[in-house]
Amino acid sequence: MASKHLPELAARACGRDTLPTRDAALAINRAPQTLRKWACLECGPIRPIRINGRLAWRISDIQTLLSGGAV
Repeated sequence: MASKHLPELAARACGRDTLPTRDAALAINRAPQTLRKWACLECGPIRPIRINGRLAWRISDIQTLLSGGAV
């Protein structure tokens, strides 16, 4: 399952290590607001980092989540 998503993630990342909330939500088939809720409540399977006050989601964490692993 994860190998199917790897080229898509690489294309969205454009050489970066993180994705903005909207792109991360598309990658894991969730609404952007779901990811924002995970960040606010610190209850999701992945945690964001903040860059200049904005949420950024690590591609490595997204890949692990898509492959069924725990982050």
